[in-house]
Amino acid sequence: MNIDKLLIQSVKILLLALCIGINASQAERLKDVSNIAGQRPNQLVGYGLVVGLDGSGDQTTQTPFTIQSVLQMIGTLGVTIPPGGQAQLRNTAAVMVTAEMPALSRPGQAIDITVSSLGNAQSLKGGTLLMTPLRAADGQVYAQAQGNVVISGAGASAGGATTTVNHLSAGRIPSGALIERAVPSVMPEEFIQLDLKKSDFSLMQQTAQAIGQRFGVGTAIPIDARSLNVRVPLDPLKRVAFMAALEDINIEPTIGPAKVILNSRTGSVVMNQSVKLAPSAVAHGNLTVRIQSTPDVSQPNAFGRGETVVTSQDTATVSSDGKPDNLIAIPGGAALSSVVKALNMLGATPSDLISILQSLKSAGALSAEIEVI
Repeated sequence: MNIDKLLIQSVKILLLALCIGINASQAERLKDVSNIAGQRPNQLVGYGLVVGLDGSGDQTTQTPFTIQSVLQMIGTLGVTIPPGGQAQLRNTAAVMVTAEMPALSRPGQAIDITVSSLGNAQSLKGGTLLMTPLRAADGQVYAQAQGNVVISGAGASAGGATTTVNHLSAGRIPSGALIERAVPSVMPEEFIQLDLKKSDFSLMQQTAQAIGQRFGVGTAIPIDARSLNVRVPLDPLKRVAFMAALEDINIEPTIGPAKVILNSRTGSVVMNQSVKLAPSAVAHGNLTVRIQSTPDVSQPNAFGRGETVVTSQDTATVSSDGKPDNLIAIPGGAALSSVVKALNMLGATPSDLISILQSLKSAGALSAEIEVI
């Protein structure tokens, strides 16, 4: 009997823990919904050369900038080529190097880079990127990149047959660049500014209340729907502990505006829980137009003087899917499940839903913002 009671009690504790975990998982940390003003990553870009390719580099006759870059590079190393000399480089490729410099980066820190072919190289597999300066939007060099390119794809060819797996013209170099210059950053003495990742007055109110409950009323001062000032300690040691506790504050998520995302390329339709549908009626039907051309040969008689002529017999037919185009009444629904159930009544494909949802929006029956990507 005691064992049964202990088992029941354990099950209750487990269910309570699961409920607490579910409620906690619905909240988001402040670091996930906001950024500290001024502490953001920066984009870096550079132009370089990849060498050591197995005959899969740029065709220099079609990419003159590759041979020009090679001549300039080896010229700085003391190697000169006589005027008028022809150089055919099949193991070299001109590439663009891109990277993201994290916030608060310091000299000597390694970052990952992406190497992409600029010319007509068939593959960068097995190549080595030579030292390439990476510049930011201000034109200053902030990092130097160099290393062996890692390509996840593979390719093979025999005769006229060629097959490839994944992409061979772009790859990555883990820790392939070293930061050479830090971006100047000044930490305010009394206040720091937090910027929410989306402008929302409801989320701003939730954030200010959560900070006030944790550190006291008046610690957070909202500026607008995106930014707020937070009072921080003046002591550097206390400030670090304060920022660590600030980023771990849980913020209750708010319900965003009703939105429907339509992908015109893939036909996918995604909607959030705020979408509402008013009572409406929709007629949906598919028509198929088929045009067929049959070649025919017209020959003259045996002793005629005519010529053989090739003609064609063209036929055009229009058919439906066999279903009557009845007008289907769609009931209104305030919940997402009701909207999905109502749209499923149409029996339309995702690509058809794009035009149906746009028509419902135009008719005023769909209470949501439609965004086509």
